[in-house]
Amino acid sequence: MIQIGNTLISDEVLEKKFVCDLGACKGACCVDGDSGAPLEEEEKSILDEIYPKVKPYLRSEGISAIDKQGKYINDADGDLVTPLIDGKECAYVVFDKGIAKCGIENAFLDGAISFKKPISCHLFPIRIAKTKYYQALNYERIKICKPAIKCGSQLNVPVYKFLKGPLVRKFGEEWYSELEAAHAKHELGIMNDGKK
Repeated sequence: MIQIGNTLISDEVLEKKFVCDLGACKGACCVDGDSGAPLEEEEKSILDEIYPKVKPYLRSEGISAIDKQGKYINDADGDLVTPLIDGKECAYVVFDKGIAKCGIENAFLDGAISFKKPISCHLFPIRIAKTKYYQALNYERIKICKPAIKCGSQLNVPVYKFLKGPLVRKFGEEWYSELEAAHAKHELGIMNDGKK
């Protein structure tokens, strides 16, 4: 584990290979699961503000789910999440040729809003667990991401490199540069251990 400021980064974030393969997984991470996408507390007001501009990008089923449940909810564990449609996909999901995509992100790509999507979605498969003093970044392994693991291995791209954009968005350029430097030292340590 590596520490940068108040963040603790699992070795798996540095070592595991990962590149999303939407053609293979069809965006299953937006559909599978027991609850919606985790949300930061400050994202509530963002969703409230952008929803009128996002709504035209959503399916009628998603709009109906949001009308009934709200733009965000607390799940069975009390965590703040996006609502689901009939206990299945996220209410903000749209489908493009059978691939699940984010209606919020589509609005962003069209220039309608400046918020790309919830940071938990952008950072996936990294999940952040918060303690009193630290934010722990862990790599979440799930079956639906087997194609991404295969693709990442073929391209030799570690999780943290694949997620450079969202990591910089969350923690900043300086933090990411420190992570790269820490990874270089980590790799050097592994190589030196192998020589002993």
